Amino acid sequence: MSLSAHPDDLTAVVQYALETTRATAVCPFHNEVIVRVGDDAAESHAFERAKRVVKSDGSTWDSEALSHELARQLSSAADGQCPRCAAA
Repeated sequence: MSLSAHPDDLTAVVQYALETTRATAVCPFHNEVIVRVGDDAAESHAFERAKRVVKSDGSTWDSEALSHELARQLSSAADGQCPRCAAA
């Protein structure tokens, strides 16, 4: 995903930051499953990376909005392993 294509989409910005810092990963067998790696340093780095994204109007994202979206995406991700792979 090219971040320059979606700097005004908070969900896309946070997803990009989580994936590029390896805080989350897509299951290689189930593309719809996002797995939380469980690395606190990577999650902190993702937050800092997302804070630095500049929107098309030149502003940056509000830290509170970023925190809520980061928490939402991390809570919706599977912990540690893909549940569909684990069930097989």
